[in-house]
Amino acid sequence: MKLLLAVLLALPLFHSSHAPAVFRTRIDTTAGSFLIETHRDWSPKGADRFYQLVREHYYDNSRFFQVVPGRWVQFGIAGDPRVAQAWRHKTIPDDTLKVDNKPGYVAFANTGPGTRSTQVYINLRDNSALDSEPAFAPFGKVVEGWDVVEKLYGGYGENSGSGMRAGHQDKIFESGNA
Repeated sequence: MKLLLAVLLALPLFHSSHAPAVFRTRIDTTAGSFLIETHRDWSPKGADRFYQLVREHYYDNSRFFQVVPGRWVQFGIAGDPRVAQAWRHKTIPDDTLKVDNKPGYVAFANTGPGTRSTQVYINLRDNSALDSEPAFAPFGKVVEGWDVVEKLYGGYGENSGSGMRAGHQDKIFESGNA
């Protein structure tokens, strides 16, 4: 499933490095579109990073590389390997958890404390077991197009691109969409 375009719909403070208090991002996929509403007060550093990446078109023409039916959908490795490599180790500090990892909520994936960079997941179920880790602090939620998120192809699970489990994604960083 290809993430065709992420479009920032709320443009106030577009020039700022800080995200607006609330903004929406439309994600266009080959299965249709959905809308993520981001709340800066839930995860300020996470919201600011997502805002920056959307603003800089980082997610454009990238793919959903991990869809685990009944668990989560993950994206956030740029389709262009040069861009993906440039951002790979640009991490942000953790945020304090303020909302739970419930169905439809969106957070940055990570491999441990202080490792959030560009990869984002959407909870397909109640994943509140992740709530014990502040690094999994949701910054937004899907507010339209939930049916599209549920249609994303999950046949590869965690094995697309030669295995995409956290920390083992070198191949997709090197090859991009190829």
